[in-house]
Amino acid sequence: MLVDLHCHSTASDGALNPAALAARAKEQGVEAIALTDHDTLDGLAAMQTACAEQGVRWVSGVELSANWNGVTVHVLGYGFALDAPALLAHAEMLREGRWQRAEEIGKRLARKGMPDALAGAQAVQQAQGESRNAPARPHFADFLVQQGYVKDRSEAFRKWLGAGKIGDVKQHWPELADAVGVLRKAGAWVSLAHPMHYELTRTKRYRLISAFVEAGGQALEVVNGRQEDTQIGQLAIQCREMGLLASAGSDFHGPSPWSELGRMKPVPQDLRLLAERLLS
Repeated sequence: MLVDLHCHSTASDGALNPAALAARAKEQGVEAIALTDHDTLDGLAAMQTACAEQGVRWVSGVELSANWNGVTVHVLGYGFALDAPALLAHAEMLREGRWQRAEEIGKRLARKGMPDALAGAQAVQQAQGESRNAPARPHFADFLVQQGYVKDRSEAFRKWLGAGKIGDVKQHWPELADAVGVLRKAGAWVSLAHPMHYELTRTKRYRLISAFVEAGGQALEVVNGRQEDTQIGQLAIQCREMGLLASAGSDFHGPSPWSELGRMKPVPQDLRLLAERLLS
């Protein structure tokens, strides 16, 4: 069975709304899917309905931002009830923080001669699909392109929005243990998202995974899209050593030459799959 446990919709920073995402999953031969938008559950009910219409199996999902030793990390939760009180309250808190962050990005860009960026980013976001959530940096990037301040998204991030630039507004995320704890309280299965994406040495990555397990984490995202085989191998070793389940997902945000729903490297065959627990 082709299962994709990591993708995004217009409810966060994806390019497709849930209905279009479910239709694309069907087209790509994905048989089961989890929508894991950033810090929000808003797209899940629509995704559940759309998957039923397309004949694609649906798993509830979310990707929560968290802090570990000053590093922003992401935690994936699966298989929870959409009305889980603790998770809904946590998501609402994160929503408010993201709005504050978006407002600050808009102010900083205005000071550099690019006014109305927040409203413009919101317009970009709403054109893709109605959302209660704050626009993210990709929406600001598209606004800057539309206004002619930059030629493309890449330049927008390189000059204004990328790491260390004025639009890189830091947010104070909850601690890793708190994020894992709220997911476990909601009855979710919990996986650490793309451990190789964080700028950590091998020793610090091992410490991160150990802290994740100590907090109650159950799985590692061993495969994220088309990452290198050597990275998959390293994560597989840590999966085995720590007795963790393995998860895999495309991390799809929108159609592109390097990203597609259901397109990821295979998980090493000896690992125990989180998908089997979710779909059994």
